[in-house]
Amino acid sequence: MSKGDSILISSAFDFDWLVIGSGFGGSVSALRLAEKGYRVGVIERGRRYRDEDLPKSAWQLHKFLWAPVLGLKGVMRMRVFRHVFFPSQSAVGGGSTVYGGVLYRARPRFFDHAQWRELGDWERRLQPHYEVAERMLGARTVPFDSTNQGLAREMARHFGKEHGFILSPTGVFFGEPGETVKDPYFGGEGPDRTGCTRCGACMVGCRVGAVNSLVKNYLWFAERLGVQIMAEREVVDVRPLGAADGSEGYRVVTQRPGALFACPDRQVHTARGVVFAGGTLGTNELLANCKLGGSLPRVSDRLGELVRTNSESVLNVRLPEDLKTWNDVTASSSVRVDDNTQIEFLTYGRNADLMGLMYTVLVGKGSRLTRPLNWLTNIVLHPLHWLRTLWPAGWSRHMVTLLVMQTLDNAIALRPRRRWLGRGYRLVTEQNRDKPNPTYIEVANQATRWLAQRTGGIAQSNVMEALADIPTTAHVLGGAVIGADASSGVIDRNLRVFGYQNMLICDGAAMPANPGVNPALTITALAEYAMVQIPAADWSPVALSPTSDIG
Repeated sequence: MSKGDSILISSAFDFDWLVIGSGFGGSVSALRLAEKGYRVGVIERGRRYRDEDLPKSAWQLHKFLWAPVLGLKGVMRMRVFRHVFFPSQSAVGGGSTVYGGVLYRARPRFFDHAQWRELGDWERRLQPHYEVAERMLGARTVPFDSTNQGLAREMARHFGKEHGFILSPTGVFFGEPGETVKDPYFGGEGPDRTGCTRCGACMVGCRVGAVNSLVKNYLWFAERLGVQIMAEREVVDVRPLGAADGSEGYRVVTQRPGALFACPDRQVHTARGVVFAGGTLGTNELLANCKLGGSLPRVSDRLGELVRTNSESVLNVRLPEDLKTWNDVTASSSVRVDDNTQIEFLTYGRNADLMGLMYTVLVGKGSRLTRPLNWLTNIVLHPLHWLRTLWPAGWSRHMVTLLVMQTLDNAIALRPRRRWLGRGYRLVTEQNRDKPNPTYIEVANQATRWLAQRTGGIAQSNVMEALADIPTTAHVLGGAVIGADASSGVIDRNLRVFGYQNMLICDGAAMPANPGVNPALTITALAEYAMVQIPAADWSPVALSPTSDIG
């Protein structure tokens, strides 16, 4: 099939395309499909937030935490697995709703990974799509100095990597602080914007409206092209209509999130094609339920393999005084301390003391058995340090969080298990035997100890890592990765699901390797690339399948 071919659109379907999820991949898909003339619906389990509706403080649990079974439908969803602790987001705009706007391109090793390097020169292939993504998301470096930048420069010198200091490319509007102006990005066609006030609250929620979240770019224009966003609806099943390969369309079933015992209020929609973009865990879980439940049995048996955590570790230093580390954007700078490792200096702003409960005294290398013993030893040796970690008041004014990311080739797997309550399957993790995901990163602990000594602060480990040997990551990726065929991956080089027509995966689940940096920009660029391969709408009955050769 060539790019000049077209896909059937028909009033027999509710939509031409249904996009599951409204994060970076879903938002790109919605806009680009609408631009091609398709009728597009977006299904999002989270709520729609205006800037002023975002939480003022992390203590506003009904706005900050996502646990619908408990009646909490905030933004942050915390998932604990045997091998990783992962906070993600549920809202219209997905992971952009409360994010630091950090927009790095993937490190070179990502493009040359064995999982996909035989399928093309990916660095060259994605170059123009990175440029489009950077323009749409408003990427630029911060125009000011900050305390965190100064500390990052000092750390770079400490590790003998002065040239490793980097100002982060950031999707934030740096206009006159607090001043609202007409759209500065899209020739006045976008929403009004307000300049960043350096409150540092990007990861709690930018109530100023300075962060370039997806509702201010991709979704803004998508809705103006007629895209219908169905918020607070969770997809529970996708199955073909008629032909087993989906060439005759799909039936998509949704329900209210958290409807464990209450009436689920199920609704059914039909579409010619489906884009899975519900985030790595959401996509893997939905596909596993569809595959094992008999709805999508052709999905590759490689589903759930090669799940990455960006080889991350998250540590913290509690400072003895307010150094105004919060007077910044979430992550304005980074340090590359070696060829594999990048360390970002983070802040949550002044109103995120709740997050302080996630940290305790620093615990070094060990196992699930020995690390709790090491923790107890540290408490005995430094009781005052430990006591200070128990009281979170003032934590977010007196902290620097270090997000450590690596390009190393390690992985876990997501395995489906029957739910204890209700129908369907839940996911559990399993270490990759050949290249296990690390639970301890020595250079991360070295950096944390140095920063604590430099500032007179208290070095802290995440509670899950210290007590259960479970690392924390902000970025779970993979599980439905690009491959040469169904024996090596779930999707082809154009992100189309093997075994089905008019079905794509456009989110972090598609990522074949650790990018070594925040993945948002790369997910966006991959989705832009995938959408270019889809022909414009027409009334000609042409199906889009993984065996077609587009681009």
